[in-house]
This record gives sequence, C-alpha cells and structure tokens, in this order.
Amino acid sequence: MNTQQIQGQVEVKEEMGRSINYFERYLTVWVGLCIVAGIVLSQIIPAISTTIDSWQFASINIPIGICLFLMMYPAMLNLQTSEIKKLGKNPKPIILTLISNWIIAPFVGFLMARIFLAGFEQLIVAVILLASSPCTAMVLVWGWMCEGNQEQNVVNTSLNTVTIMILFVPIVALLTGIQNIPINYLLLILSVVLFIGLPMSLGIISKRAIVSLKGLEWFDNIYRPFVGKVSIVALLTTLVVLFSLNGNVLLLNPDLLVLVSIPLLLGFAIVVGFNTLITKIFSLNYREAIITVIIGSSSHFEIAIATAVTMYGVGSLAALGTTMGLFWEVPIMLGLVYLGKYLGKRGFWKWPESALDACEIVDDPSVTL
Repeated sequence: MNTQQIQGQVEVKEEMGRSINYFERYLTVWVGLCIVAGIVLSQIIPAISTTIDSWQFASINIPIGICLFLMMYPAMLNLQTSEIKKLGKNPKPIILTLISNWIIAPFVGFLMARIFLAGFEQLIVAVILLASSPCTAMVLVWGWMCEGNQEQNVVNTSLNTVTIMILFVPIVALLTGIQNIPINYLLLILSVVLFIGLPMSLGIISKRAIVSLKGLEWFDNIYRPFVGKVSIVALLTTLVVLFSLNGNVLLLNPDLLVLVSIPLLLGFAIVVGFNTLITKIFSLNYREAIITVIIGSSSHFEIAIATAVTMYGVGSLAALGTTMGLFWEVPIMLGLVYLGKYLGKRGFWKWPESALDACEIVDDPSVTL
C-alpha cells in the first residue's frame, strides 16, 4: 500500500472522530437571529441596501462575493481525490446516491416549485438551485453522527464536489428552461467557476502545500479549524446583509418565507422517502444505506446562495429563497440521523453486529494509525 492510499485512509478514519460543533448544532438558531438582525438593520439604516448593492464588479457584489468564496473554500478542503479511485469497491450505494442527487432530487424540487410557487419566478429558481446542488461538506458530520460508512461518505462527497462542476449548470438550465424562466447563462457559469472551480482549485493546491510543509496533523488540527471559523463569520455576515437588503419586503410580505418553505419541506420528504425505500429494495446494510439517504437528500446551500446572488443580486427573492434551504437544513438532517438509527435498530436495514463493524474502515491490517 502506497503513502497516498495510507494518507487517504488515515483521513477517513480521523473524520470519524469529528463531532458536530456548537455552531453547527444550532445553525438554525443563528440563521434566525441573522434574519432578525438584518431586518432590524434595514429599518435603522435604510440607506444600507443602496450602499452595499453599489459595490459591484462585473455583476458580482464585491463584499458578498468575498464572503461566499470564504464559505466555499473550507468545504473544498474535504475533497480527497485518492478516495474517488475506490468507486469500484462497492459501487451500488454510490450509484444510487448519484441517481438521487442528479435525477430524483432536482426533478422533485422542480415539480414542487412549479406546483406551489406559480407566479414567483425567483423563488422557483431558488428551489431549483437548492435541489440541483448536492451537499459536499456537512454530510461528513451527519454521517459520523449516524455511525454510517465513512469511507463511502468521503468517496461520495468527493465525487459530488467533482460532478457539481459538470452537472450543476446543465441541470439548472434544463429545469428553468422547462418552466420558461429566462436566466443569464453566463452568470450561471460564472458563479460555478468563481464559487466552485476557484475554491476547489485553491483547496487542492493549498492542502497539498500545507500538508507537505507542516504535515497532515497540523493541517487537520490547526488550519482546517481556523478556516472553518472564518467561513462561519462569512456565512453570518452574508445572511445579515441578505436580510438587511430585503427588510422592507419581508415586513410587508412575511408569507414569502413560509411560501418557499412548503416546496422545500415537501420535496425533502419525498426524496428521503424515495432514498429510504430504494436502499431497502437494493438490500443495503445500515451503514451504507444511511449514508446513501443522507447524501442523496441534502443540499449544498452555499453554492445555491452564491448562484442566486450572482444571477439576481444580493437583495433578490432568489437569494432569500435559497437562504431558507439553509434555515431548514440542520433540524431536518439532525432528525434524519435519529430516524435512520431508529429504523436500523428496528431491523429496517441490517444493523452492524458489533461496534467493530460500525467503526472499522481501514481494510489493510498493516496500516497503523
């Protein structure tokens, strides 16, 4: 076994030791506080929306663009190209997840938006963006919490990071085209390049350079936690700005947030139901099934928000709509973790017979950690 393979397996096993931190556990609370803070700010300083919206270059709001980039970069550090080579080891759950991510979830989201959001084009686009962007970061935490197969988790998230570069634009273009919603394809492509391609490239380069200079332990224990904190500040700043620019709209139309939540929640229920059933039909074990359900049902809200802001502006309904995906993400995924463990213990999927079955990932006994 070569050094790269050993390093990849070490990273997978170390990922199992990560617990959900304080911010992640109460993310919905922070989002709610940001909504309130943004609305209050819009009333105290009415000119703030005009000022912030004027800081643009090539249709990209500069401060928000920087914040969105800082939100994306830490997620790209999870990309492990060495793990993608393991696709042939157990392809069934990987294939099922890809089908859910790129066929089932986008079209379910599209249908829900079409049914419940007629006449609200930007909100429809918001739901499409969320449904067409599979998660690449937070699912590592959910997979750890539910004692799922972390090797599969890392392979799937790494594969999602790559496939989103290829499939995100075509899927969004197809679904908005079916709905006859005009979008700026150049800005759609630009958002993918700026907020996925660039962070991914820098993530790969910086990770290799830092690991080479400082070692994997320093990278995992010092660098990644630091940039994670930076991304938290960037996320909260983005949310406050988004809602400060839309304070008056929300105060006059509070039903909009409820309206966009309906297709998001129903779409999630349908996709989770499909993934749960399909993993049962294909007789997946619990550890593989729960990862398939989690990754196949979650959204990459960062790229959805970034794309909405790029195409429609910081103060748009599309940006607010994608933010609601973030609002619901944590409580729903936490609920799914506990539901999955309940179903596993009740015999819906084959439950691991021992703690060793649930935690052992490294197959080669010669590898010592």
